[in-house]
Amino acid sequence: MATFLMLRMVIDYSSLRTDIHFLKFKQEYIDIPWWKAAFYVHVFSSIFALAAGLTQFSDHLLTSYRSIHRLIGKIYVYDILFINFPAGLIMAVYANGLLPTKIAFVILDCLWSYFTYKAVIAVKRGDIATHKRFMIRSYALTFSAITLRSWKIILTYAFHPDPLTLYMIDAWMGFVPNLLLAEWLIYNSGRRNFSVLK
Repeated sequence: MATFLMLRMVIDYSSLRTDIHFLKFKQEYIDIPWWKAAFYVHVFSSIFALAAGLTQFSDHLLTSYRSIHRLIGKIYVYDILFINFPAGLIMAVYANGLLPTKIAFVILDCLWSYFTYKAVIAVKRGDIATHKRFMIRSYALTFSAITLRSWKIILTYAFHPDPLTLYMIDAWMGFVPNLLLAEWLIYNSGRRNFSVLK
C-alpha cells in the first residue's frame, strides 16, 4: 500500500509541474539546475529501490528463483549507490529546516549507501549472514521515504508544530526509529539462531 501511494506521487511529479506537493516548499531552489535534476532523479528512481527491496526478503524467491533474486538485488544496489547517493547528497545540502535537517539527511544518505555497499561486499565473500544484516539496515533506510511522510502526518495532527520545527524533527524521525527497529530485528534473529544451535 505504501509503495502504491508513493507511486501515485511519482505519477503526479511526472507532469513536471513545479507547484505541487513537496515542490511548493522549494520554490527558492526550483531554478537551480543541479537541484532540480537531483530532485527528479531521486523521485523517479527511488521508487524502484523501494519496490525491489520488498522482494529481497522472500525466502521463497531466494531458494526457488536465485537468479531473479540476484537481478533484483543488482537493480537495488545500482539504484542506491550510483543514482540516489549523489542525488540525495545534493538534496540534503539544500534541505529545508536549517542545519539540523541538512545534517540528518546527509547522515541518512551516507548510511544508506554504506549499508548497501557493505551488503554487497559481504555477499561477494559468501558471508550470507552479514549480507542479510546489512540489507535489513539498508532497506530500513530505503523505507524512510514512507516513514518520513507518515511521521509528518502524525506530528502535524498531534502537536501542530510550525513548519520549520516540523521539518527538523521529521528529518530525524524518518530514519532513526527505522534503524532502531532494524537493529532490534537483527538482534532477535541472532538470539533465535543461537537458541537453535544450543
